[in-house]
This record gives sequence, structure tokens and C-alpha cells, in this order.
Amino acid sequence: MELKSERLLLRRYRDEDFEFLYSLLKQPKVMQHIGDGKLKSRQQAFEFLYWIYRMYREHPEHGLFLLVRKEDGKRIGHAGLVPQSVDGQAELEVGYWLAPEFWGFGYAREAARLLCARGFVEQGQHALISLIQPDNQASQKVAKALGMECGEPVLRNGQYVLVYRVQKERWHAISHT
Repeated sequence: MELKSERLLLRRYRDEDFEFLYSLLKQPKVMQHIGDGKLKSRQQAFEFLYWIYRMYREHPEHGLFLLVRKEDGKRIGHAGLVPQSVDGQAELEVGYWLAPEFWGFGYAREAARLLCARGFVEQGQHALISLIQPDNQASQKVAKALGMECGEPVLRNGQYVLVYRVQKERWHAISHT
């Protein structure tokens, strides 16, 4: 399964993408806003890749997709629609990570817009969320550009994260202006 935007190709991870994934998981700048904020070992990176593959099997329409820049085929990060549970409710999260050298070029916003379109138009979702740590200003900016509004924080992995949410009607109005 592949998705395409103006500058990006989103495709499923493959075994040959492991070294790139590991490069993300061992970078302090990337991991500071992900999960518990800790860098991952090579073994933990393999476990994460297996989790991604398991997600593809269990939820074929969801999961993390590798972000590839179309102009040169360079791997730049990943993004996806990931099932989450927030306060006991099933939610679908728009998530995005980029390698630091690709921050600030609008790639996260471009990928997230494509994923919102997929969630709302193709999959019939009524709302989408993003779980964002309070000090992650860049991800909050992406969420706000999608029309997401910040709700009450929730406790995840021993720390509070902000729950940004957008309803289908609001996203549709913002994406078509």
C-alpha cells in the first residue's frame, strides 16, 4: 500500500528500512518527544519494527508508513494512522516523526494532511487525534494547521501528553479553504 502527496511517498516499512528506523530511534533530538524519551537499543529497534509489521497484519488500513522524498528517494521519517486507547476510548492517532535534518520544510504537515484525508474520506472516521508532549511545539504547530484543538492532557507512559483532536467537519472546512 502506498500513498502519495506532492513531495512524498508513504509506503510500508520493509526489512531493508531497518537501519533508517534505528537511526531515528537512537537520536536524542527525535526521541525527546516520543514515548518515554529514551533512546532505543538495536534490539529495541527490531522489536519496534516487529510491532510495525504486527500492526500491518492486525490493522491493514493503519500503521506507520515510511516517508520517502519523491525527488531523490531519500527516507526522511515516518507517519501513520495508529489505533490508540485514550481514557478507555478507541481513537485513531495521526502520528509523524522526521529525522532532524528534514525539520522545518513542511513534510510533517504534508504527510499529516494526507493521512487525515485517508482517515476521514477513505476510512469514514468522525474524529482523529494526535498525542503530543507539552514541550513539543513543532508537533503542536502541525496539529493546529490540521484544525486540531487541544483538549485535556492524559497520562501515558508515566507522563502527561496533550490530546489534540479534530472532527471531520472542521478538518473538511479547513482543508478546503
